[in-house]
Amino acid sequence: MPGIADMTVPPRDAGLVRAVGPIALAAGVVNSVVASGIFVVPAAMAAAVGTYAPLAVIACAVAMGAIVICFAAGGRRIATSGGPYGYIHSAFGPLAGCAAGTMLWVSNVLACGAIAAALGDVIASLGPHALAATVRVVIALGTLALVAAVNIGGVVWGARFVAIATPVKLIPLLVFVAVGIASYAGGSHAPAAAPSMQGFGRAMILGFFAFTGFEISLIASGEVAQPRRAIPLALGLALGFVTLLYVAVQVVTQAMLGAALATSAAPLADAMAKVHPALQALLLAGASLSMFAFLGSDVLGTPRMLFALARDGVLPGVLGRVHPRTHAPYVAIICYTGIAALLAVSGTFAELVVMSTLTVAVIYLGSCAAVWVLVRRGAAAATEARTSPWLRVAAITGIASMIVVMALASWTELGGLAVLLALSGLVYALRWLRLKPVPAAH
Repeated sequence: MPGIADMTVPPRDAGLVRAVGPIALAAGVVNSVVASGIFVVPAAMAAAVGTYAPLAVIACAVAMGAIVICFAAGGRRIATSGGPYGYIHSAFGPLAGCAAGTMLWVSNVLACGAIAAALGDVIASLGPHALAATVRVVIALGTLALVAAVNIGGVVWGARFVAIATPVKLIPLLVFVAVGIASYAGGSHAPAAAPSMQGFGRAMILGFFAFTGFEISLIASGEVAQPRRAIPLALGLALGFVTLLYVAVQVVTQAMLGAALATSAAPLADAMAKVHPALQALLLAGASLSMFAFLGSDVLGTPRMLFALARDGVLPGVLGRVHPRTHAPYVAIICYTGIAALLAVSGTFAELVVMSTLTVAVIYLGSCAAVWVLVRRGAAAATEARTSPWLRVAAITGIASMIVVMALASWTELGGLAVLLALSGLVYALRWLRLKPVPAAH
């Protein structure tokens, strides 16, 4: 029955090695979620809802928790390369799968290029202004080349890189929380003005953006060992840790900066500057390391989306090749990082951040619906237990939350999304015409 995991290796996973364990996968999820956003989002959320920002963070965590429950259920059943692409493809067919896969990798490559460019900007700002443009390009391209080389070396090396980089990049954030609690436990706070509905909606979008990214690591599900156990465990551990970290960071920044938090460009670094300049430098270094670690996690996961689409015949077959020695999808990795490099050098992604977030919301909505369909299909076929009512609640909550997020978008942004969906349909139509059998001549 389609959608039910078994011991058969799907064609798209042939040649891959299942070597990623639950701890490495959880580290990858944390690494993908806790990216550069946490270093700037607290200020924007405080500007939107003041001291109610931690409540907005918790509300986003609840919505994301519902989506994570659906992804965990999907990961147990469709433990194959592509993550949400696999869920949607199995539930709704190849056309929907093609659209989901295209939106997923396009959204991620835009984010990858943007973060590489941001990392180049941070490093360039520390040197002479005359060399800033050159340094920016060199850092962006060099970083992408490095993470590509690590991942071409094999999924084990890619997972080890993520597992090591994640705790290292979290050190500045954990230091920030500890120092903040010790220094300003009874400090000043921003005015407790009641937020407007528009302000709370804005805070929800910002919070949702900060929680996105966990699906990147799941794209490599075809290389997860014991996926039925590892994927739900990794997602639960990661979401719990990220929620506690985000709430703590928001509370500490509000206590340390008070009303000034809403206008701060670098809230965490500004807060640490009140304690010691060395701590400010630590947070700036932490932001750079966080961006670098995110790139490593993204290049570990998203190129597998191109790989899966190629194995399914949607994209050119060359992207489905694996390295004869390392068994990594090296062509997909090279192509993906190449596109990200072009975006990083051009620096055009800043205007597309909201579009990227909107695209992810559509993928989350489709994944929640797909998992619900797959579970009901399995229960109807008596291949698994009766559908859990908790999964039903999670699916409804996840779908409703994403509808709310998309309702807050502008007509221009929704138009861009429609264009991307149309292009996905065109790609699938061209593939169908190419593979359509030609009737025999009479």
